[in-house]
Amino acid sequence: MTTIQVSVPDYLAKTAREVAKKEKISIDQIVSMALSSQVSAWNVRDDVGTRAKRADMNAFGRIMDKVKDRTPLPGDEI
Repeated sequence: MTTIQVSVPDYLAKTAREVAKKEKISIDQIVSMALSSQVSAWNVRDDVGTRAKRADMNAFGRIMDKVKDRTPLPGDEI
């Protein structure tokens, strides 16, 4: 386990303490979960960006050309 010392705005620290008390968990757990969630979100965003760079729009067009033209279901109209 690594200890990370950070400075956070007073209102955020207060809110985190309130949530920790309400949820009956430690402030360390609140911070760890929040950090984990944000890091995961950044990793997903980066992964999607990396995958998008590999996209072959010509291949996508060929695939989409095979899709039959149908009337959208009710509620799916643009």
